[in-house]
Amino acid sequence: MSAPTRPKGIAFLGNFVPRLCGISTFTHDLYQAINTAAKDSDCYVAAVTDTAEGYDYPEAVRLEFQEKDLRAYRRTADSLNFSNADVLCVQHEFGIYGGSAGSYVLSLLREVRMPIVTTLHTILEHPTPEQDAVMQSLTALSERIIVMSCKGRELLQAVYGVDPVKIDVIAHGIPEVDFASDRVYKEELGIADRKVLLTFGLIGPGKGIEHVIEALPAIIEKHPDVVYVILGATHPKLIASDGERYRLSLISLAERYQVQKHVIFHNHYVSADELQDFLGAADIYVTPYLDKSQITSGTLAYAYGSGKVVVSTPYWHAEELLADGRGALVPFKDPAAMSGAIIDLLDEPARMEGMRQQAHAAGRMMIWSAVAEQYLQSFARACADRRATPRTAVAGWTLEKRPRPLPERQFKHIARMSDGTGIFQHAIYNVPNFQEGYCVDDNARAFILAVLMAEKEAAPSAPEVASLTSVYLAFLAAALDYETGHFRNFMSFQREWLEHAGSEDSHGRSLWATGLGAARAADAHYRRLAAQLFRAGLPVVESFSSPRAWAFALIGMDQFLRCEPAYAPAQALRLQLTDRLKKLWLAHSSASWHWFEHSLTYENARFCEAMIRSGLRSNDTVALEIGLKSLAWLASIQTTPDGRFRPIGSNGFYEKEGTRADFDQQPVEAQAMVAACRVAWRATGDRCWLEEARRAFEWFLGRNDLGLPLYDFASGGCADGLHADRVSHNQGAESSLAFHLSLTDMNDLEFDQDPVETKRTSL
Repeated sequence: MSAPTRPKGIAFLGNFVPRLCGISTFTHDLYQAINTAAKDSDCYVAAVTDTAEGYDYPEAVRLEFQEKDLRAYRRTADSLNFSNADVLCVQHEFGIYGGSAGSYVLSLLREVRMPIVTTLHTILEHPTPEQDAVMQSLTALSERIIVMSCKGRELLQAVYGVDPVKIDVIAHGIPEVDFASDRVYKEELGIADRKVLLTFGLIGPGKGIEHVIEALPAIIEKHPDVVYVILGATHPKLIASDGERYRLSLISLAERYQVQKHVIFHNHYVSADELQDFLGAADIYVTPYLDKSQITSGTLAYAYGSGKVVVSTPYWHAEELLADGRGALVPFKDPAAMSGAIIDLLDEPARMEGMRQQAHAAGRMMIWSAVAEQYLQSFARACADRRATPRTAVAGWTLEKRPRPLPERQFKHIARMSDGTGIFQHAIYNVPNFQEGYCVDDNARAFILAVLMAEKEAAPSAPEVASLTSVYLAFLAAALDYETGHFRNFMSFQREWLEHAGSEDSHGRSLWATGLGAARAADAHYRRLAAQLFRAGLPVVESFSSPRAWAFALIGMDQFLRCEPAYAPAQALRLQLTDRLKKLWLAHSSASWHWFEHSLTYENARFCEAMIRSGLRSNDTVALEIGLKSLAWLASIQTTPDGRFRPIGSNGFYEKEGTRADFDQQPVEAQAMVAACRVAWRATGDRCWLEEARRAFEWFLGRNDLGLPLYDFASGGCADGLHADRVSHNQGAESSLAFHLSLTDMNDLEFDQDPVETKRTSL
């Protein structure tokens, strides 16, 4: 059998220089190596960008898209298809793509028509449900999976069930470096008379550098000529969140241990030539990382392959690369063991020289030219695999058969409705109505929207979203009376609370918002405050009698338990409230009335959502079945004969064995239905829930009883309701937030089309 044919067009997807991160460097080096090895192939890059202003990319980058812009992933897929690339080489790391656990990249991969070869830079032994769901889809969509260690292959098989036949193990590439004496490099750097320890790469707390500094006094006592070089800039994302706090703590630590004269901080992102000079000068390379689950380290590969003696903590890549005496492994967070290992090596120059020669020889198989040839073989196999077993479109969602595009979000009306205190309840047309003041209900909804937008979307209004997130959270904080544990609801325009305690429903919504904020807010301080409010407001819910308040609180507890799964009060109360809803169901449901009460009133689908979430969270099949069954029944009675969504009207609601009210129809009903259907889809993988969600969402856009849109594309606001003869002219907070929260859920559904087993469900 002849060897597979090499592809003629090769596209690379990932971060790219000049963006400062390890993936950028890897993608750049891999592109360069393959472009050199496959001179007759057309190679180019599609770069994912994390800043609004972008980067000054080189010519190799023909496509670029924003990390958190959902639609940009689909546009990029279209461009890749148009370019007729034969293979797409994807660099995957959870932190570089938008969406929960980087799920947005799946929307691109589902639509490209060429074979996909994915390099995994992280493989988690204990993934979150979101990470597991992404990995399941990613590995299914890829013809070949490349890992950089045998441990990576083992994890893919054991944890994710990946067929070993589609896995290729290819080492992390390194530049070609001559085996030379360190004296030449030391003289160039002005440290010819010193023994050099080196750590390099982007600096951050996970590097464990503090433990090397703590080991220095013992090392210096035996070898006073030792100097420890910490080479590299602080990670840009860490700079954005914490500034130079970590680096300054290291400087202070060196001063406290009186080793500051033996520590050199070289604080910038070095070029390849500079890095070679520093590596050449190093006697020992040190990787004191703190996380065992690091499956690959580019800096370790570079140092080892360059012929350096390595002392490392036993994370997975180091354990594999340095086994059988090829380096020294020391326990995590153990300065004494670190100092002992380094002293032993410095005491035995002949042993170090032998280790250097062994490492350099092993590194010849890791140089980029050799790695490029292995990648090209993997690409050829991927193309052959695709021809042999063509990948079908995912459940009919092909490039030619897409749902109608969703509206672009306009945050300006939400911003117009907000001031430094919070979001106003009501509007006169699209103008805030100051006389009606504020309420915690709407500020809770607004906080949820702001958190989800910051998590999932890149928008021109991002600065406004960031500033208003703190405003809405501050309102929630002010609303909580710590003495009683109750949230107040209504506040006048004069900033005076109009009650001592709000309704049970508003309290439940506040817990929903703070639970979600504790788990998902972008800012760590926001998460801490939201968690504090959630814990303080949780106990009183046990005494509540409102079933809707129970449902709202259950949704909040489900979110909170994502970040604190062992929080016993939330676990216990969740089980208690779920049991209460089960009893309501048994007491009121019948063959023709699958519901929790004798009437259908407002935000009805929240019952269903709460039960589905609770059923999944605690593996309660009864709660899950009740949630799905009640939602199916609710969908059936809210769908007209010609397929339009018709929610229960607020002008009379719907009593059992009575006549249902068809008007006034409220936006929160459509929002609740969209959200519940999204959860049902994630729980079951049944595509009927996608259709129900879209049916409810299109109610906003005019697929309703009057054929009139409630969403105002010009203002970004949403009408307060659909009456029997007209659409409301006012665009209050509740209705406008209902639309934008529904749009967020629909964006998630549109870009998340793979069914997921219940045990792996991400909500």
